[in-house]
Amino acid sequence: MSTDNKAVMQHIFAELARGNRKPFAEAMAEDFCWTIAGSSTWSHTWRGREAVLNELMKPLFARFSDIYTCEAHRMIAEGDYVVVEARGKVTTKSGTAYNNSYCYVFGLRAGKLVEVTEYMDTQMAVAVLGPP
Repeated sequence: MSTDNKAVMQHIFAELARGNRKPFAEAMAEDFCWTIAGSSTWSHTWRGREAVLNELMKPLFARFSDIYTCEAHRMIAEGDYVVVEARGKVTTKSGTAYNNSYCYVFGLRAGKLVEVTEYMDTQMAVAVLGPP
């Protein structure tokens, strides 16, 4: 039986829009790989669920003063891939709004996230968040 990858992502992003990151983390496969595209200091690839959670997510979310939300505006699914256009919203501990736009290309296997390539305004990330 095949997994409806778009439904998986719709559930994850419905929860992210409410500030609940748990379904996203639970959907990551052990070999999950996250790439931020571009050539800024944020552009990098993290390999493995633990690296993503501890080296990317934990330090990133430590910079926020309130709950991060991310709302999907469009999803396109084909086979094992789901593309999500989204907008994130949060305030940093310095009091600056960090409201970035994203395009994510997710790869899934058996209902689990195995990869994502993130396209965002990396100049904004550097300006508001500083280096990773």
